[in-house]
Amino acid sequence: MAVRELRYFGDPVLKTVCDPVTRFDKGLESLVNDLLDSVKLPGRAGLAAPQIGVSLRAFSYNVSGLIGYVLNPEIVELSEETHEIDEGCLSVPELWFPTVRAKRAVVRGVDKRNEPIEVEGVDVLAQCLQHETDHLDGKLYLDRLTQDRKREALREARGKDWFWKR
Repeated sequence: MAVRELRYFGDPVLKTVCDPVTRFDKGLESLVNDLLDSVKLPGRAGLAAPQIGVSLRAFSYNVSGLIGYVLNPEIVELSEETHEIDEGCLSVPELWFPTVRAKRAVVRGVDKRNEPIEVEGVDVLAQCLQHETDHLDGKLYLDRLTQDRKREALREARGKDWFWKR
């Protein structure tokens, strides 16, 4: 178990569609433990495996004291009601931009024993579930911004010392 080093915007692993988890072994258990340890640090709501350099469909979450993980997650339900909510990302630090997200989301996947699990969230947890699932599909929240906001975000990112850091 360990807190793993983050990957930052510009690292190709963040733009790669992740492979499904197919091996439910000690290596997977170690990854899950690392995701859980890494998301427990202050200021972290969620962490996807590619953010620590692992291209597998796995993420952890830590929202309002609710801590967990999902393997092979799929969003199975999004509310029609949306809202614009400030969003940031550990892989794009220091930048926050209003992003449109569904107010409610349901994710289904499996746990480390390949048993089915479902996580339902509203507001911040719904945002987290959508954000982390996006990571597994090779998307950053920046990809969901309006054209003007994305241009502003990229301009700001280029001025940061972490930009393209690997």
